[in-house]
Amino acid sequence: MKFSVFQISRRGGREKNEDRMGYCYTRASGLFVLADGMGGHPDGEVAAQIAIQTVSALFQREAQPALADPQAFLAMALLEAHQAILKHASERGLADSPRTTLVAAVVQAGRASWVHCGDSRLYFVRDGAVLARTRDHSYLELGDAPRPLFERAITNRNVLFTCLGSPAKPIYDRAGPVLLEQGDRILLCSDGLWGTLDDAHIARLLGRQTVDVAVPDLVEDALRKAGSASDNVTALALEWETPDAFGSTFSVSTASLGDDAFASTIQGGAPEGLLLDDLDDAAIERSIAEINEAIRRSAARKL
Repeated sequence: MKFSVFQISRRGGREKNEDRMGYCYTRASGLFVLADGMGGHPDGEVAAQIAIQTVSALFQREAQPALADPQAFLAMALLEAHQAILKHASERGLADSPRTTLVAAVVQAGRASWVHCGDSRLYFVRDGAVLARTRDHSYLELGDAPRPLFERAITNRNVLFTCLGSPAKPIYDRAGPVLLEQGDRILLCSDGLWGTLDDAHIARLLGRQTVDVAVPDLVEDALRKAGSASDNVTALALEWETPDAFGSTFSVSTASLGDDAFASTIQGGAPEGLLLDDLDDAAIERSIAEINEAIRRSAARKL
């Protein structure tokens, strides 16, 4: 497995940066994850950090060196991140729990799968065109088709109907596995980036530049366009199967790694209170079944 990767996060015009991102990999599998702690609730950055650490710790446990089922893993890890945030709030007696979005992708066996909850996005770009993009879990995007234009115009795009850390079980969407081709790009980003840059601009820069050039340029474009009111801007992108002649210093090759090797840019292991040994297969399956049932009920209400 070979790819190039670059990540960057900027505080923008906010007092603190509540975004978190990172990636980790074994010889046969790679995980890329980003979380955006939500304002209006306490300690958004804590929720984001708990989320990415939880997903990373579970990946380290399950990828030996490959995941048995990437999509099942992503669903399970998202729910466990949610539960870890709730446990953090409960143990500290918080009146309101920290909350965060989450988007995560797994690359394995030449294919990509991803999951998201909230409005942090994933873009799948090939030859400068967006082949796939996550759909935000916001009331604006939920109402794009059936709602009157005047209603949609006054709806705040940042009002989400699901996230990690809320009292309700999170709703999520999964996609994949998608077969990767030479030069495909996958971008994970917070709304501080896509909120000021349109999809065509994002795809154009990703398509014509290497990720170590495109990602900083996109972040700077977003900061410049938003000005002093800029949100936190965070982006993590990979380019698949870079050839040996590729000039970037940010390329990763896993061919020489042993089956038990694990590398990560995500600091810390499992968050305090997350007992990975307690996650038996039956509990994982129950958790996934509960969320799938919640999604089915939500979809039925929209019909």
